[in-house]
Amino acid sequence: MIDSSTLAKVREVGVHGAVVEAGATWRAVVDASVPLGLSPPTMPDYLDLSVGGTLTGGGMGGAAHRHGAQIDNVLELDVVTGAGELRHCSPTEHPELFNAALGGLGQCAVIVQARVRLVPVRTTARLFTLPYGDVSTLLVDLRRLAFDERFDHVEAQAIRLPGGDFAFGVLAASYAPDPPDDATLLAGLAFDRGEMRITELPYAAFLARIDPLIAAQIASGAWRQPHPWLDLFIPGSAAGSYITGALRELPASATGDGPILIYPLRRSKLHRPLFRVPDEELFFLFDVLRTAPAQPAVVEAEIASNRSLYERARDQGGKRYCIGSIPFSPGDWRDHFGPAFGELCEAKRRFDPDRILTPGQGIFVARDD
Repeated sequence: MIDSSTLAKVREVGVHGAVVEAGATWRAVVDASVPLGLSPPTMPDYLDLSVGGTLTGGGMGGAAHRHGAQIDNVLELDVVTGAGELRHCSPTEHPELFNAALGGLGQCAVIVQARVRLVPVRTTARLFTLPYGDVSTLLVDLRRLAFDERFDHVEAQAIRLPGGDFAFGVLAASYAPDPPDDATLLAGLAFDRGEMRITELPYAAFLARIDPLIAAQIASGAWRQPHPWLDLFIPGSAAGSYITGALRELPASATGDGPILIYPLRRSKLHRPLFRVPDEELFFLFDVLRTAPAQPAVVEAEIASNRSLYERARDQGGKRYCIGSIPFSPGDWRDHFGPAFGELCEAKRRFDPDRILTPGQGIFVARDD
């Protein structure tokens, strides 16, 4: 485990991007960039994640269907390799190290500084809360929104009803400089129009929209409880049956009433080779953000459930988003990385020859030497 809290400066912000130390949070980045009319194109839902952390794992958000993951919006990196060398890298300078560090799960290098892309941002987010009664209608509309890119931000949530069934809601945001044409933005969508809500927030407030939820979890003590999350990428062709089946198996007691999120994504927007996703162009991030009581038997049961749900997704062409809690063997990792596994092995041999970085993930078989 690496404490990067002393590397927390936002060193530069401008049209050529933001130069940020790895321990800085995304909140610090937007606090520095939004007053200048700039923002990273893809932002996580929770702003107090560190830049180095999300760039090591991937970094998803509601704009990823348009702009890719956060790792797809990095221009340059400074890293320390497992061999103890401070190296600068980019898509044209040491690209093999650049690709190994972004989404590489910390296996080959420790990110210490990044230059991330910034884009012009409007001052206001117009928010559309769109209700749906079933998965199939929801996924049809999410597919449409992923491909036509009419909204800047799209995410969906499964909402548990008192009787145990689920309803669904889409949060879509437009950052248009002028008031957008609502009818055009909503044309062709099959949501329940009687329950739709339209609101506006300053862009910075929209990025910080879950802060009150986190504050409530901290106040209740839930923030310090175990969080055995399930995070999967589900191919579009299997998403309807998979999500329906998974929700059927997840009583409230198995999630702690944590949110269940669904994001539409496109393979062609993702470019880092070690960030593994399904082979289909359209796929969905399915997040079950469990909160469990601090009871080992309960946590172990939920992790076992994660493994079972993962295996079902894997057998349908799904992949793991490597921020959750799923037991993995070296064979599972080899299967996860697929054709990129050889590239990872070569990068490991070259940049971390003594295998000192993040051995606990168990990606590689132990060596006799």
